[in-house]
Amino acid sequence: MRALGLSGQYRCPQLPASPKEAIALVEDLVAGVPGDQLCLIGSSLGGYYATWLAEKTGCRAALLNPAVAPPRDLEQYIGVLPAWHSNETFEFRREYIDELKALAIPAITRPERYFLIAATGDEVLDWREMTAHYAGARQRVIEGSDHGLSDFAKYIDDVLSFCHVDINP
Repeated sequence: MRALGLSGQYRCPQLPASPKEAIALVEDLVAGVPGDQLCLIGSSLGGYYATWLAEKTGCRAALLNPAVAPPRDLEQYIGVLPAWHSNETFEFRREYIDELKALAIPAITRPERYFLIAATGDEVLDWREMTAHYAGARQRVIEGSDHGLSDFAKYIDDVLSFCHVDINP
């Protein structure tokens, strides 16, 4: 976004461990932005949050290996855990499971608002569950890759185009 001169339109906050607090933070960031002018990009648990927010606001959402059922998947991780990209730790509390359940979207509405990128090589989440949950949405299934989409640079233009960002200013 910086290279396109659009860094002022980009937000990527560090989300708190509490899903309730994470949603409140993002809701504050997008407050006042009309849904037709907003596109969220969410990866993994961020994709779960982006789906809930897209359903609430009517905005578009690009989802990168999104979590579909985190209350089920994260139950085993309750406790103190190492942070993903640092030596710090954080606590994932039992009450966060209920907070995640409150954000569940059993089925998306208006699939045209969603763009799913799912990697068959995702070692954390099942790409088939993702494609089923986002049935009818624009989908790009990548053979191989991984949960972090280490080859994301290949797909960034597609994501930005979906978000209506002019990639050729």
